[in-house]
Amino acid sequence: MAATKTILVIDEEAELRNALKGWLSLDGWTVLETDNGEDGLKLVRKHRPKVVICDLLMPRCNGYRFCRGVQEDPDLRDSVKIIISSSRGYAGDRLNALQSGADEYLVKPFAQDELANILTRLLEPEKSTFIKLWERLTTSSEPALDTVGDSSAFSGQSKPQAEKLDEGVTRVRFWGVRGSTPTPGPGTVHFGGNTSCVELRADGEIIVLDAGSGIRPLGLALVREFGSRPIDLTLLITHTHWDHIQGFPFFLPAYNPRNNIKIRGFEGSSENLADIFEQQMRTPYFPITMQQMPSMPSVEEIQDLRFNIGAVEVVAAFMNHPGICVGYRLNTSCGSVAFMPDHEPYQRLRGAASDKSGRVTSESLAYARKLDEQLIEFVRGVDVLIIDSQYDDTEYQTKVGWGHGCLDDVVTLALMAGVKRLVLFHHDPDHDDNHVRKMEQWARDLVTMHGDPVEVEAAREGVEIVLQPKTAPASETV
Repeated sequence: MAATKTILVIDEEAELRNALKGWLSLDGWTVLETDNGEDGLKLVRKHRPKVVICDLLMPRCNGYRFCRGVQEDPDLRDSVKIIISSSRGYAGDRLNALQSGADEYLVKPFAQDELANILTRLLEPEKSTFIKLWERLTTSSEPALDTVGDSSAFSGQSKPQAEKLDEGVTRVRFWGVRGSTPTPGPGTVHFGGNTSCVELRADGEIIVLDAGSGIRPLGLALVREFGSRPIDLTLLITHTHWDHIQGFPFFLPAYNPRNNIKIRGFEGSSENLADIFEQQMRTPYFPITMQQMPSMPSVEEIQDLRFNIGAVEVVAAFMNHPGICVGYRLNTSCGSVAFMPDHEPYQRLRGAASDKSGRVTSESLAYARKLDEQLIEFVRGVDVLIIDSQYDDTEYQTKVGWGHGCLDDVVTLALMAGVKRLVLFHHDPDHDDNHVRKMEQWARDLVTMHGDPVEVEAAREGVEIVLQPKTAPASETV
């Protein structure tokens, strides 16, 4: 039996758990705690707490999955109140949390009296928390999620497999560099109009980062390269917004039974990764289902933030973008590559909100600074940083909260992290080649003003970056 006032705190941050334990104990609560959602579900079933405060972004079992786990248990769903806490305040995240079964959504850092008020409201059965939150959500001024579209084409050639996989270098090739929606046409010929897709070859592995419309020309090139030989590759997904998965139904290697296609990524906000990939290929959206693909692609949800693909070490970090979105750092024998196609700096977002409303506290900004510093450490010293640079400083003022980066902030992050090569990515669909060139030049000017040797370029389809063994410099080919 549960204690009269038992509460469970699930959060990776020990500092936050200790603070909550102090607040709640003074108010007569018996406090249980754990740092992960899997153990949290076990504690809920054993102790039946009245309330759970659960972090949204955790490996293995995120807040959405925790909520669904409680809702699926008829003995728990009506007796346990769930407060989801998150460093992000996106309207989409709030809605997904509510739809998953949460009763409240708190943005970190929050004050003691704010939590106390929520607990009082939750434990008064005559008040409907869901209705109150829904009204708050639907009157929010936060923007909607990215718009997305269909596919466009680009073709390219590659060297034979033996050369590419066994020559002792790391190769990064860009197949899709655009954000939100494909933008074919005369204005995007130079940099390209396909959505997110980058190929990495290192230590005997082929790793594809995201499956936007750029994965279609990549597939054509792989078929030409390998011929009748089987292809073994891993597709890493940062998140499941359509511009990052829309090209997969057109990925030709998936239609060859000799090939081994592994899809890996984190669970979505409301559905698992396999279901999301399958849904975009269901009737009436596509004539062939994913189950009918002859290669029978395997889908595996990543459970930890650090894992290996062969000899390549992969480290993941959660990004500031609506939904479950991560960035990846891939450490190879010839150097490191960080891929962060969708991210909005925490301090810039909260500072802009403060300018508009005046409601953001110094504690909130300090917490945002801490999160930005964690991201700087994530990319510290990386050889190649591929990062969301969708807006210039002027544009960003009207795009606050959309989940995308500002060019000036991106350059600052690269300088502070000691990045060796900065690649501007996720070009806005409204930016033609001339606009992207101007942003590229401004980024280079900022680096020059700081007297730093960081190399800067805008991502361009067909360009390949080669990381040589550490005794030799990197090179670039088109």
